[in-house]
Amino acid sequence: MQLAGVSGPDRDVLELSGLLGDAGFDELAERLLMALANERPVVSLTIDEREMIIRSLDDPPESLDELSAVLLREHEWRREGLV
Repeated sequence: MQLAGVSGPDRDVLELSGLLGDAGFDELAERLLMALANERPVVSLTIDEREMIIRSLDDPPESLDELSAVLLREHEWRREGLV
């Protein structure tokens, strides 16, 4: 599945879903699980959802390092563009 332009295996999305649930972002966690169940190859994320993922990946597992880095770069770019 692809999130924020980063492709990863289903197990990474499952791990991310668990981390999102642990952080209290249950709706997004469920949406990712439903996307897996429906075999969606790409999931579009809103800015708010991207920020939820960033918060849930405070200390990301190695398998989610790339996704975390991409989302952090995007977040910084948006902040710099608004100043």
